[in-house]
Amino acid sequence: MTTPDTSAKTFQVQGRFRLPDPPEREPEDMTSFDRLTASGNAYLLIEHLGNPETTLVSGERYISPEPTTDMTGLRYPDLFVAFGVDPAAYKASNAYIISEQGKPPDFVLEIASRSSGREDTGPKRDAYAELRIGEYWRFDETGEHHGTRLAGERLVEGAYVAINIADIPNGGLQGYSSALDLNIRWERGELLLYDPETNRPIATLEDERARADTEREARASAEARVRQLEEQLRRESR
Repeated sequence: MTTPDTSAKTFQVQGRFRLPDPPEREPEDMTSFDRLTASGNAYLLIEHLGNPETTLVSGERYISPEPTTDMTGLRYPDLFVAFGVDPAAYKASNAYIISEQGKPPDFVLEIASRSSGREDTGPKRDAYAELRIGEYWRFDETGEHHGTRLAGERLVEGAYVAINIADIPNGGLQGYSSALDLNIRWERGELLLYDPETNRPIATLEDERARADTEREARASAEARVRQLEEQLRRESR
């Protein structure tokens, strides 16, 4: 999203500047929030990537090259991911300050809406390239606002180069994000994240715990069976 309000100012808390919250969304833009939060995609990504001490998965907060009191032209994407950074500093600044983090985000995603479609494919694209954000992805449920349902671009020598988007069964689309090491899909109007190794949707921490529990139960069952056989052999050998 991009704010049209240039009057917003930072404010000082405990000796440091914090950028303000972005403006309230238009009602039609709530679909962006719904897809990433209510649908669970943001949570799934946080759980899948792990390392919360140095990995930041967030969105709807400003990205700025440096601390500033002028919000003019600053962007606040629907989702961004940054590796090897300081989430605590992000929280304290209420924004992703590139000079503070020492690097730009690695990945940004925008979800189309009627009010933001042209911005996503034009000014935002230019701004993210200027900020040197490694990958820029766009998702559009219908293809009406972005002109395509799924698009990804990778920064190469300062310019964005299109990532190949392939057709998949059932009319879906898929592209590979090297930044996340995940396949990003448009499937029946839904945004899905797939593990390229398993070709399955990314797992949550609960999924991994359930898998570990199943493995433990299987080992315990096998060990019990071995003990039964050993006891049977001892009885037969008497």
